[in-house]
Amino acid sequence: MRRLIILLLVMIQPHHLFAQKEKWIIEAEAVETILTQRGDTLELIAPKGVTLWYNKILRGNVTIEYDAMVVDKDSTDRLSDLNCFWMASDPTAPASSIWYNMKKRQGVFKNCYSLKLYYLGYGGNYNSTTRFRKYNGYDGTPNSGSTPEIIKEYTDKEHLLKPNHWYHIKITNNENCVTYTIDGEEIVTYNDPEPYKSGWFGFRTTLSHTMITNFQSIEK
Repeated sequence: MRRLIILLLVMIQPHHLFAQKEKWIIEAEAVETILTQRGDTLELIAPKGVTLWYNKILRGNVTIEYDAMVVDKDSTDRLSDLNCFWMASDPTAPASSIWYNMKKRQGVFKNCYSLKLYYLGYGGNYNSTTRFRKYNGYDGTPNSGSTPEIIKEYTDKEHLLKPNHWYHIKITNNENCVTYTIDGEEIVTYNDPEPYKSGWFGFRTTLSHTMITNFQSIEK
């Protein structure tokens, strides 16, 4: 009986891992980008820009939570860019589909300026800034699809990345209020007069080695 149980576990687990990994779609600059899964943890090695999109659209009041770490163990690792997009949509695509122009964007950050989304870059620019922006997308008018103003910025050490540290991140969209909380500290509270009510979530990074686990999204 014991041998039978062990055999069943071996048969079931690879299918389970594959199913979990299927929840994410990679949009990457480099074909060398690597996404693997160890247990319930995703490991992302990004030699260039990459967005790891959650394949389910989010609508209404949403809470997103996950744990993430930027690996910095040797000279090949770069401590930077624990970033994310949320409520992302493409105003130039049918039904604002995030997938429609994915091959055109190719994981290049500047190409994402065409999207509508909220963006938090934690420890960006070689771990020198933490910034929150709202991107308004490209609608064909002058200056649309360009870099928007910074809504919130930190440059002090306490709000930059620590190496090999597991962060707990919580993001909420509640009516017109957007919040971003990391390790229990709410570092962004933004009352948006024209809030995004639906869209996709994406981990965003570049030139980094990142671990991600315990992802969940709850719609209310």
